[in-house]
Amino acid sequence: MQEPSADNQFQAEHAQLLTSSYARLLGRSLYRYAEPQALYHAPFPILSHDTSDDPCLTYGNLAAQELWQMGWDQLVGMPSRLTAEPHHRDARDEMFERMRKQGFIDDYAGIRISATGKRFEIRNAVVWALIDSNGEKHGEAATFSDYNFLTE
Repeated sequence: MQEPSADNQFQAEHAQLLTSSYARLLGRSLYRYAEPQALYHAPFPILSHDTSDDPCLTYGNLAAQELWQMGWDQLVGMPSRLTAEPHHRDARDEMFERMRKQGFIDDYAGIRISATGKRFEIRNAVVWALIDSNGEKHGEAATFSDYNFLTE
């Protein structure tokens, strides 16, 4: 897997938005190390998408890239709905509606699929709104460490 270009310093501004919005909404730290490079190398997936009509991924740390089996350039920019199979997208949409009403959820479970077709179940995922200190929404993010690959 690859890292974001060295020029962007591991998406420093976006990493700050991820950590600050998480802390503001959940009252705890996203990761014990707040530096952008540490967040990128965290041992659990962290992803985010934008606010477009068909939200596209804006961030996927190395653990997310490895789980979805695609590099930064493949993952970032991809419509986030494609992280789930078509028949699981309605449940995913329902989860986002619930999260938007509450600001965050910390109990999401669902089935996802990698670029090579490996299916996995995520559990106890935290999904939160990416809201800056001025109250402007920039997207939504998710993180989890509890997942298992499924056998066909």
